[in-house]
Parts: sequence; C-alpha cells; structure tokens
Amino acid sequence: MKKLIPIIAVSFLSAGLVGTSYATDVESKQKELVKKQQDVQETKQELKQEAKKEANEQVKDSNKSMQQVSRASKIIGTAVKNANGDNLGDIKELVLNPESGQVVYAVVSYGGVLGMGDKLFAVPWKALLWTPDKEHYILNVDKATLKNAPGFDKAHWPDSASKWDQQREEIDQFYHINP
Repeated sequence: MKKLIPIIAVSFLSAGLVGTSYATDVESKQKELVKKQQDVQETKQELKQEAKKEANEQVKDSNKSMQQVSRASKIIGTAVKNANGDNLGDIKELVLNPESGQVVYAVVSYGGVLGMGDKLFAVPWKALLWTPDKEHYILNVDKATLKNAPGFDKAHWPDSASKWDQQREEIDQFYHINP
C-alpha cells in the first residue's frame, strides 16, 4: 500500500499538469480559430468589394458600347433578367437627360397579367448589363427586391424634371448607383 500511494500521487499530479496544459492549448487553439475566422471575413469582404468593382467596370464598358451602337427601337422591348436567369420584365421606355442626351433610366415593366397591373420601374441605365449575345439585359436584383423598388404605374409617370429629380436620389440609392 505504501508503494501505491506515491504512484497514485504522481498520477494525480501528472493528470493535473496535463489537464492545465491541455486547457491552455485549447484556449490557444480557440484564439487561433477566432483570428482565422476574422481573417476569412475580411477576405470575403475584400473579394466582395473587388467583385463589385469588376461588375461596375463591366457595366461601364457595356454601357459605353450600348451608348455607341444601340438604337432605342432595339432596346425597347428587350427582356431584363437577373443573374440567375429569372425574368424581371422588359424595357418599355428610355428616359434621356435632355442636357447631355444620354440615357439615364430604362423603364422596366414587371408584374401584372397581359399588360394589366404592371408596375414600372425607372432602373438606372448604369445598373443594367448588356449580355454578350445582346439578347437581354441583366439587372443584379432578385424578384422580391425588385417588387420593393421605387416605381410607379402607367397612369402616374413622373412628368417633370423636378419629379424625376425627387425620385433620382431614391432610385440611385436603391440600386447602389453613384450619380
């Protein structure tokens, strides 16, 4: 029995030291994991910003091309889809800036049945991306988001520059467009 007591004491002390060491190691690993998770979040944010910049550059390039070679009659009636290929409507009208002569908005019709109950959305021209096959335009919003976009019905168009100016800020904010 006397020989067993030192063995048991050493075992308990060893377990205590190992336990403390293990706890310290676990705590260290947890801190490392938290740091890595923060790094991953930062990287995701950076990638998101880079993707957004790249998308904006594509839009600018496409819009530049559209401004140079497109006729309004070819644009009006063209389908608008999101990146998933969901149909978001079609372009009914183009709104021009009379001072610069450039297209400011494409008026997209969405919803309704057989042209009745459609809601019209003034989508900033910069928010549309012309597909390489020139079959449709892409608007990077989903259907649910589009339903909440600032819009109007066919009978209540903004009919003056001041009314367009009132809507411009709200529209540009909604579509995340810098004027």
